[in-house]
Amino acid sequence: MTPASTDAYLDTRVSLFAGRLWPDAALDALIDADDAAVAGGLAHKGLSMLAPQAEQAGASLEQRIVAQILDETRVLIRPLAGEARDFLSFWTARFEMSNVKALLRSKMNGERAAAALARLVPMGAFGRLDGEALAHAEDAGELLRRLEAGPYAGIVRHARRAFEQSRDPFVLDAALDQGYYEGLVARAQPLEARFGAPLRGLMAALVDRINLVWLLRYRFNYGLPPAQVYYLLIGARYDLPGARLRELAQLGALPAVLAALPAPWRARLTGARDIPDVFARMERAGAEQALRVLRGHAPPLARAFAYLILRERDLRALRAVLRGHRLGLGAADIRLALQRAPVRLH
Repeated sequence: MTPASTDAYLDTRVSLFAGRLWPDAALDALIDADDAAVAGGLAHKGLSMLAPQAEQAGASLEQRIVAQILDETRVLIRPLAGEARDFLSFWTARFEMSNVKALLRSKMNGERAAAALARLVPMGAFGRLDGEALAHAEDAGELLRRLEAGPYAGIVRHARRAFEQSRDPFVLDAALDQGYYEGLVARAQPLEARFGAPLRGLMAALVDRINLVWLLRYRFNYGLPPAQVYYLLIGARYDLPGARLRELAQLGALPAVLAALPAPWRARLTGARDIPDVFARMERAGAEQALRVLRGHAPPLARAFAYLILRERDLRALRAVLRGHRLGLGAADIRLALQRAPVRLH
């Protein structure tokens, strides 16, 4: 395809996919619906595979959600090549990193390979690892060595070193997450230079939110020292660069951290009660920004990334609603667990 035809295809496909997003009111109505209405609402949005009856086919709800995300990503990247294709493809590697963490936990817990394999998310065409072979590694050390010889060598090498220093499985998980997002930032940077503010804004909202929430959790939930907190954060130059993150990690309480944030962040987080509230507010701000990019005249790649951010947010919310129904929770309890405030554009 020529660049013009690639942009036209992607723009058209994103606009069509945008109709699949769930308005806040429709999602809220699903909380109060009975089983028949839930199945009907999912079918109307082309998501019959998420209905409770579909679980009988063997795949978990999480696996079916990821399969849907991967399928839509596959369609969006079809005309892309080079750095743009690599960026959107790497966005799906988060799920493969989850598989890596599941395999490592299974080795640390002495589980059989079959139990670990049953929990892995099938990656389809996006898969870069041989899960079957990795599941049969002798122990976590051998598994890490095998991974270091594979496509995620840089991520795993950094995580292994962090784990060897602490022997803490939590640090291993955190370092894998950090390595993944630093890989995403590296792939985004040349594209930000080409496509400008819309893509850079999406990346900034994503990475700065993750860094702030990680900093708060690591510092105040897990009691890690400031230097270790900073070491586990994503290196990036957005609204919260490294120097600012280092200063924030030194502070001793949530209110002090929030008071030291840039002015727009302070306004957004005024009155935040706790870390989950901070996450919910920042996640909503990111969704509002993604919706502005999706509905505006941004470059097609930025619109595609915005759609994927919003689509995953919707599907995660649907997961919470469906699990709530399955557990027999009341509507109020489902809404509390969901922590999804309506998105508003100003």
